[in-house]
Amino acid sequence: MKINDLNRAGMINPYRKQMIQSQPDQIGKQEKIRDNVQFSDEALKMLEATTDPERAAKVAKLKESVSKGTYHVEASKIAEKMLPFLMGWKK
Repeated sequence: MKINDLNRAGMINPYRKQMIQSQPDQIGKQEKIRDNVQFSDEALKMLEATTDPERAAKVAKLKESVSKGTYHVEASKIAEKMLPFLMGWKK
């Protein structure tokens, strides 16, 4: 015998029931709010000025190897970087 069955037939959330009764005309008419980000011209100029061509080439090479599935990282190098953090050691 189950005494804590939460998925009973016909059971409705009391809060939801209250909302339906108090605002029946607004259900399903909620507007979808979307976030919008705009960068100023000055910020875009700063971004272009800080881009190093050598770094851009390296990033492009890494993106290509990741997309092809040929990028490989040694697990020991990951462990070396994670261990001090996990153990609370300071470097």
